[in-house]
Amino acid sequence: MNMPQRHLPIENTGASLHGSGGQALRIEAIRGRYDPVLAVIAILIAGLGIVMVGSSSIAMAEGLKLGPFYFLTRHIVFVLAGLAGAIVLMRTELRWLEQRGRFLLILCFLLLAAVYLPGVGRTVNGAKRWLNLGVSNFQAVEAVKPMLIIWLSSYLVRYRDEIGRAWWPMLKPVGIAVVLVAMLLAQPDFGSASLILAVTGGMLLLGGASLWRLFGPVVLGLPVLGVVAMSEAYRVRRLTSFLNPWADPFKDGFQLSQALIAIGRGQWLGVGLGGSVQKLFYLPEAHTDFILAVIAEELGFVGVLAVVLLYAAFFARCMQLGLRAAAVGRHFAANCAFGIGLWFSLQALVSVGVNLGLLPTKGLTLPMISYGGSSVLTSVAVIGLLLRISYEVDRAQRQMARARENVADAADEPVVGERKQAAPAPANARPAPRPILPRERIEPRIGEKA
Repeated sequence: MNMPQRHLPIENTGASLHGSGGQALRIEAIRGRYDPVLAVIAILIAGLGIVMVGSSSIAMAEGLKLGPFYFLTRHIVFVLAGLAGAIVLMRTELRWLEQRGRFLLILCFLLLAAVYLPGVGRTVNGAKRWLNLGVSNFQAVEAVKPMLIIWLSSYLVRYRDEIGRAWWPMLKPVGIAVVLVAMLLAQPDFGSASLILAVTGGMLLLGGASLWRLFGPVVLGLPVLGVVAMSEAYRVRRLTSFLNPWADPFKDGFQLSQALIAIGRGQWLGVGLGGSVQKLFYLPEAHTDFILAVIAEELGFVGVLAVVLLYAAFFARCMQLGLRAAAVGRHFAANCAFGIGLWFSLQALVSVGVNLGLLPTKGLTLPMISYGGSSVLTSVAVIGLLLRISYEVDRAQRQMARARENVADAADEPVVGERKQAAPAPANARPAPRPILPRERIEPRIGEKA
C-alpha cells in the first residue's frame, strides 16, 4: 500500500523547531543588519570633507565678506539634508524603487530640460546647469546620476537573459544615455556627460552585456566625443594646458600650476592643517574642484594616500556588496551597488587626476569631500541606498540559512502515526527463526461437514 507523502506548507518553512517546546520563528520576522564597514568608510570620507572645506574656504569667505564659516556652515547643512535623505532611503524597500524606475527615467529628462525654463533654470559662469530652488541652487545632473542608476538597474533585471545575446536590449540604454549626454553637452557639462557614459557602459558590462558588442558603440562614440571636445575653444585650451601648464602659468595654465605648487609644498606630511598658502586667493576653486590640492599641501602625501585608500575601500565594498546581492538572487540590488560604486570611484578618479595634472580640467568634485550643495546632498543620500541594499542582502542570507535549517529539522523529525523503519540487516546475517504460533482447533458443528 502506498503511503501518502508528507509536504511542508509554505508557512511551516518559515518556522524553526529548535529545541523541545521552543517557539517557532517565522522567516518573515527575520531582520537584516546594515553594513557597519560601509557606514564607517562613508563617515570618514564625509568627516574629512567637513574638516577640509572649513580649512580651505575660510579665506575666500572672509574675502567675500560673508563671514569666515559661511561655506562650512552651508556644507554642514547640505550634509545634514543628505543624511535625512539617507535615513529615508534606508527605510525604503528596494522593490518600491525598482517598480518606479521608468518614472525616475522620465524625471531625468524633465530635470535636464527644466534648466532652460525662465525663472526655473539659472546660468552660472555661462553654463545652464542649475535649478533655482529659492533658498539655494541645485545642479540637475546630480539628481540624474542616482535616478539613472536606479532605472538602469531595473532594466538590467528585466532583460537579464537577453542583454548578452541580442543587440536591441543593449542598445536601448546606450541610446537613452546618449540623449542625456546630448542634453548635458548643450548646458555645457562635458565632465558629467563623460561620467554618465562611463557608468552606463560599466553597468551594462557587469549586467551581462557582451564586451565585443559594447566595443562597437565605444569605437563609434569616441570620435564623436573628440569632435565635441574640440568644438569649443575653452575645451581645447583645457586639453592642451594640462600637458604643459608652465607654458602659460598666468592664464590657461594658472589653475593647474597653482595646484601643482600646493601639492609640491606638502611633501610627505604637509605643512599642517590650516597652514596652506595656496588657498589664500592663489588657487581658484580651492574648496570645490581643487580641494585635493589643499589636502596635499596641508596633509602631504600621507593625506592624499588616505583619500585614495578611502575611495578604493568604498569601491571594493560596493563591489563586494553587489556580488553578495547577486549570490542571493537580488539582481536589482546588485546592479545598484555596482552603479553607485562606479559613479563614486570614477568621479573621484577624475578629480584626483585633474588635481595631479594627469587629466584635463573638469568640473567634477570629490564625492562627499568637495564643497557643493547638490553634489554633497545627493552623494550622502545615496549612502542610505547602499545601506538599504546591505540590509536586504543580509536579511536574505539569514532567511535562506533559516529555511535550510527548517528543512533539515523537518526531515529529521518523525511524523505522528508513522512507524519508524528498522535499520537494514547486514548482508551476512542469518535470518531470524520464525516464531511457532499455536494452531487454532476447528470444532465440527451440527449439520456441517467437518
